[in-house]
Amino acid sequence: MRTIPAELVRRYEAEGWWTRETIGDLLARGLAAAPETEFRVHSDARSYTGTFADVEDVARRLASGLRRRGVGPGDVVAFQLPNWMEAAAVFWASAFLGAVVVPVVHFYGRKELGYILDHVKPKVFIGLDRFGRLEFPDDLVAGVPVVGVVGRDFDDLLDPGRLEGVLPVDPDAPALIAFTSGTTRDPKGVVHSHRTLGHETRQLSGWYPPDRGAQLTAAPVGHFIGMVNAFLIPVLDGSAVNLTDVWDPGKALALMQSDGLRVGGGATYYITSLLDHPDFTPGHLPSMKYAGLGGSSVPGAITSRLAALGITVFRSYGSTEHPSITGTRYTEAEDKRLFTDGDVLPGVEIRLDETGEILSRGPDLCLGYTDPALTEAAFDAEGWYRTGDIGVLDEDGYLTITDRLADFIIRGGENISALEVEELLLTLDGVAEAAVVAVPDARLGEHAAAVLRMRQDAEPPSLEEMRHHLEKEGLARQKWPEEIHGVADLPRTPSGKIQKFVLRRDIAMRAKGE
Repeated sequence: MRTIPAELVRRYEAEGWWTRETIGDLLARGLAAAPETEFRVHSDARSYTGTFADVEDVARRLASGLRRRGVGPGDVVAFQLPNWMEAAAVFWASAFLGAVVVPVVHFYGRKELGYILDHVKPKVFIGLDRFGRLEFPDDLVAGVPVVGVVGRDFDDLLDPGRLEGVLPVDPDAPALIAFTSGTTRDPKGVVHSHRTLGHETRQLSGWYPPDRGAQLTAAPVGHFIGMVNAFLIPVLDGSAVNLTDVWDPGKALALMQSDGLRVGGGATYYITSLLDHPDFTPGHLPSMKYAGLGGSSVPGAITSRLAALGITVFRSYGSTEHPSITGTRYTEAEDKRLFTDGDVLPGVEIRLDETGEILSRGPDLCLGYTDPALTEAAFDAEGWYRTGDIGVLDEDGYLTITDRLADFIIRGGENISALEVEELLLTLDGVAEAAVVAVPDARLGEHAAAVLRMRQDAEPPSLEEMRHHLEKEGLARQKWPEEIHGVADLPRTPSGKIQKFVLRRDIAMRAKGE
């Protein structure tokens, strides 16, 4: 783990951003304050209706059963589950025990899961019997001391009695290892302490609009933001939990009408897929009062579209490593909310190096990676984290992400920002999403290709139509994509980010006739 400068520790403690409260303490306090709060899972595979008290009882019986099997503070508990009640029970039980919890996205395959298990060497692994194409990996967990399978023998781990209270643990110790999506390589294990995770939970809770209503959480709980929004913030707030294990825009629209649920943001895809669905009507807009966008690029064309519908958009910028770096509140001026990624959040500092790369540090910045080499490369001795993102600051100190270090096309020696071209493609009629990627070029090394997901009943533009549009927008000719590929959907990471390496691979395979 990285060394956090003593001066930063003193500052975070003095300002109250870091406390002595552990995640187990936070949960125990919140659950005791609102035991009758509703906890629901909207699922065709494993629906559930209960209360915080009901789920806490399962969690405390599980904690007792794991404690009896030798699990305690500092031990690693990994789970790979969809957005089900049992996932909350495992997370909460781990926190009560002071264990280090490792949520794994439920649609990670054998390669990713095997890599993660080899990396963290858990004492406990909880998985599922079967869900879609996913089956329990008996061979991969053969060496794990305690194993449970939801739908098979999970209940055998539950004791009749409960573990009461919370086992003591150092709040500076690891509480969570969150694995990033791995868009171009094996996933990275990001380690958060009780203090960094607790600050992030409190900060997000205070940042959300107080009248946001009952939220439907579709982001996988195996991913950082899904986990925080499903298992921590509602407990802190005493607000209902509503989970869904499959993102189905039609079902989400129906739940808005039948159950009064709201969808309040995340990656832009969650919002645009609702607006573009044939079941969407203006009657759904009251359930989409706010759109807090982040987790992937947020094009101005999309924020303008939402604002025109009367949706209050506010943006944020962060990552699994540093979850909340900048943000705009829902009450701020519209131009800041729609077209910038916000001002620095409490306790956070940022600076831009000579290349424009954003460096950040703050009380929610992780402890480092499970791979010491990655930690060494990403953090310096003064506590700064190299984000890998390029940005600019306006005269008021608001940040706008303009590029990513690895997200450009080098055409004949000239760098082309994929983000710049994508922003303009989104202003074409009928384009719902745009991704620009590099493809090999025998003469120039590589050139840009546009991959477009169109709105309902819209056809992709021709190459000539696209060129005419980009010329009218004033984009330099050498930046124009030289191919167009229409797709029904785009490959995504669990957080909704587009997997551009998959697009590059698919285009290359089509070029070879495979």
